[in-house]
Amino acid sequence: MSTWKIDNMHSEVGFKVRHMMISNVSGNFTSFDATLNAENDDFERPEFHFTADINSISTGVADRDGHLKSPEFFDAENFPTLEFKSTNVEKQDGNWVINGEMTIKGTSHPVTLNADFAGVAVDPYGQTKTGLSVSGKIKRSDFGLTWSAVTEAGNIVVGDEITLSAEVQFVKQA
Repeated sequence: MSTWKIDNMHSEVGFKVRHMMISNVSGNFTSFDATLNAENDDFERPEFHFTADINSISTGVADRDGHLKSPEFFDAENFPTLEFKSTNVEKQDGNWVINGEMTIKGTSHPVTLNADFAGVAVDPYGQTKTGLSVSGKIKRSDFGLTWSAVTEAGNIVVGDEITLSAEVQFVKQA
């Protein structure tokens, strides 16, 4: 078994959502954890487990962050973590299709993520690392995040589709 832990100093987890249907608002999670397990160093049958601390959500606007943590969105007090567990990973020419279950606000839903596998390297400190660029889309309504408002002009304030992106490095564990 080969176990890899996320290198938080060299990883980032973000999202984008349409605002008023005319632009995107971006945010990220500053506190998260992830493990990659595989049968061997060739990443046979890889399995991912990822969690993010909802209270670490950051969009650069304190009032918006507070609203996202409120019961109208993530309800961080009652549901402090977001979780993703892979159920199957298909590898195709350096790209991985990661199927799994995401749980947000106590609701689980199947999610497919795409990952560009960047290879394996040894850093200057002798640590073996691997990297992935991960992307995907979810609908927030699938997870019970249904708060919405409409402007006087009829524009929806917050879109339903969320674009996920992550740049992650994992460190091989001894």
